[in-house]
Parts: sequence; structure tokens; C-alpha cells
Amino acid sequence: MKTQNFGYKKLYINGELLDAESGQIEDVICPATGESIAQIAKAGKADAEKALNAARKGFQYWSKLSLGERTEWMSKLRTAVLEKEHELRTAMVHEMGKNYEGAYEDIEAVINALEWYPNAMKNLREEQIPDYENTHTHKMISKPAGVAVAYLAWNFPLLNVGFKLGPALAAGCSLIIKPSTLSPLSTYMLGEILHDIDFPAGVVNILAGPSREVATTLTTSKIPAVLTMIGSTETGKKIIAESTTSIKKLGMELGGNAPFIIFEDADFDKALELAVVLSFWNSGQICVAANRIMVHKNIYDKFLKAFIKRTSELKLGFGTKENPEVFMGPMVSKTDRDRMFDIVKDAVHKGAILEYGGKIPEGFPEKGNWIEPTVISGISPEMTLFRKETFGPVAGIMSFDTDDEVLELANDTEYGLASYIFTNDHQKIERFTNDLEFGEIQINGVKYAIYLPHGGIKNSGIGHDCSHLALDDYLVKKRISTAL
Repeated sequence: MKTQNFGYKKLYINGELLDAESGQIEDVICPATGESIAQIAKAGKADAEKALNAARKGFQYWSKLSLGERTEWMSKLRTAVLEKEHELRTAMVHEMGKNYEGAYEDIEAVINALEWYPNAMKNLREEQIPDYENTHTHKMISKPAGVAVAYLAWNFPLLNVGFKLGPALAAGCSLIIKPSTLSPLSTYMLGEILHDIDFPAGVVNILAGPSREVATTLTTSKIPAVLTMIGSTETGKKIIAESTTSIKKLGMELGGNAPFIIFEDADFDKALELAVVLSFWNSGQICVAANRIMVHKNIYDKFLKAFIKRTSELKLGFGTKENPEVFMGPMVSKTDRDRMFDIVKDAVHKGAILEYGGKIPEGFPEKGNWIEPTVISGISPEMTLFRKETFGPVAGIMSFDTDDEVLELANDTEYGLASYIFTNDHQKIERFTNDLEFGEIQINGVKYAIYLPHGGIKNSGIGHDCSHLALDDYLVKKRISTAL
């Protein structure tokens, strides 16, 4: 497998490309080969403080611009990102292991967000409040909240950026982006693009480094008005705890444990195909993955056989542009890959059956983070595979008998992000729509888009990414009352 080197990438702070104050650099490792493919400036506490001060000044400038002026800058950035599409997609394949086709999802999220959110802001209307004594007029207006800090997960490097960048900039906030050190390359390249188009200084700042230095400095500072993140529930709890040096707005898309429920009357072929895609796309490293596949007992054996067959047909490899047939790549790190072996071992020890995969495939680089797509049948609630977010290419399948049984199983989790049901029974649809304890319930299909709200309940988050609801994280409301 041939990789390429992307060179050395600097921090982007206050409109400038900078070395870290400490002079430290860090290698970006390709998960397919274990080779270094780039070096980044490794931020520390001093760099985080510099970004905070830059963002404060950037907010003073950006928040005073008209929406039309902000839109012009966002359009300029959108055009520049499109011009660098191939380079950015190639970087994501190398830094994270996704395939070239999948990397377009990230590009699409950025360009859609930069175009859609200015229009969403334009469509915001002042709320008029009636005065029952007829002594005043009242209205609610929205203003930018202030400096926002975004902590981003590694699984969709630029998609996650787009989900934060679009609404923050449209609302009038400045932004500090901290990508994961596992996949910072494409985000640092976005910093180069911002620099090349002379984007206003301090409005967007990008740096990656150890959480104990960078994230703690950002979170405990009194400068940010908004903390937003995409990541694990455990990280979200830590950020909430550290944020209480001041009152900050919080927006968090956290862990998921999605039930994928297939009833006897479902469209079998559609449910099968989507179950495979939602189990193994992006190597299963998706917060809305089909974590627990629940199949009615009357079609369970047929489904399991077909699912194993489809899984065995998936092409595993390094999904560069030259390898368009690759469906699934490596996992992002050896730690995450080895965690899959622990999950499989736990499930089998507790009575599940390893039906397919569960091992390192032959013929791939030993230093890569490879694992075969894996199918486990007969999972149950005492298993880690049932209880925790898998975030990897291990599909757990179980059978159910009654509606009451599967509803109880589906809700038996601390998480509440996505859920899926497949049935043509309208009474079932109505019941499960009301009773499933998840922020998203998708029926007989799957759709995500920049205009559709994406958010969880329970331990899966606060607020929403995407749609007009995402703007709420970056706006504050003022009541204006005028005496007649």
C-alpha cells in the first residue's frame, strides 16, 4: 500500500500559520500502514491562550458585520474548499482510513453548511409577544453568543467541522476548533485554506494537542460563551465538569447505541442492505451505527444467513481514489482495533456465537489497524456489545418475539441518539415512534442532511447539530419591551 506525505502543517491562529510556542511537532499516522504521513504543530497551553485572545478579538469584528458580509466570506471559503476537494479527500483517506467515496461526505457537509446556514439566519424571524394590557409592545431578537470552542471527534474530520463552522459563522460567533490528534491533518489543511483567502483574523482558529493542556485551558477559560463537541459521553461529562468557571452554553453530540429493529413484515432486502451499511460503513466508526440488530424470530435465521453472506462480500482495503471498490478500511488506531477483539471475546464468553470475521485479515500491513468485518449472533444485555457503543465493525444480532420484548430491549441503554425500525404496520410505527427513547427514529429507511436535526436524549447529548436548531447554540435571546 502506497501512502503519500503531506508535509508539515502549522497551527492557524489569528489569521496566521504558526509553529507551536514549544516548537513541538507530532506525526500523523496512517492507520492503513502505520507510517507517518504528515507532521503537525503540536499545540500546548500557551497556544490555547493565544487562540482564546485571538477569538475574542475576532468576535468583536465578526459579530459587527452584517449577515450579507458574513455570507460573502462564507461563500469565498466554500469556493476555496471545493477547489481543494481532491487534496482534502485524499488527506482524510490517509489520516483516518475511510475510503475516497466516504470522504466526500465530509466535503459535502462543509460546503452545504457554509451555504445553508446564512439562509437559515436570514429566515429567522423576530418573535412578537402580545401584551394583554395593551401598554407595551414586545419582541424577541437574536444576537451572537460570543466565542465558541468546538471539540471534534476523529471519525468524520471535516464533516464534524462543517456541523460547527456553518452555524457559528452564520450566527456571528468566532470559533476555536480543536480536532482530534488522531485525524487533525485535513482540519489543519482547512487552516491553510483560510489563510490563503485572507479570512478575517481570529474568526476561526485551529489547533490540536493534548487535552490536559489544550482542552482544559480552553474549557476552564472565562472567554468562551459556547462549548460544543462531537465525541464520547465520558468526554462530554468531563468538559461539562471543567466548564463551570463561568456560565457557558453547551451543545454536545455524544455516544450512541442504536437499535435496528426488523419486524416480520419489513422490506427484507432494504432492511438487510441498510443493516450492513450502518454496521460497516466507515469501519463502523459512526455514532449512528446499527449497534444492536434486533430481528423477529420468524425471519431471524434467514436474515442472519443473508447478513453473513453480504458481510463476506465487502471489499476490505486502503480506499484511495485508485481503489473505488473498497468498502471498508482499517480502524483509526490499534487501541480501538484491539478493543474490538475484547468485545468479541466478552460476547463469546457470555454465550454469543462468532459467525464471521473477528480476526486480523491476511495480506495487510502488520503495522496497520486492520480487522475483518465481524458478525456476532445471539447477543444479550449482559454483553459489552449490547451495553456499550461499539464504534467499530462488529455487528451484534439477536432475535425477539413480541413488541413489548423488543421495545424493552431497545430502550435498555443509557444512550438515546439514533434508532431504526422496519415494518409496514402503522400501529407498530405509531407505538414505537412514541415509546422509543431516542432523539432520532428512522422508519423504513435512513436519511441525514444539513437541514434535518441531529441530536440525542439521555446520555447522548444536549442540543442539535444540523438544521435551524443548531443555531440555538450560537445565539442568545433578548426581550425588547417598549412602552406605548
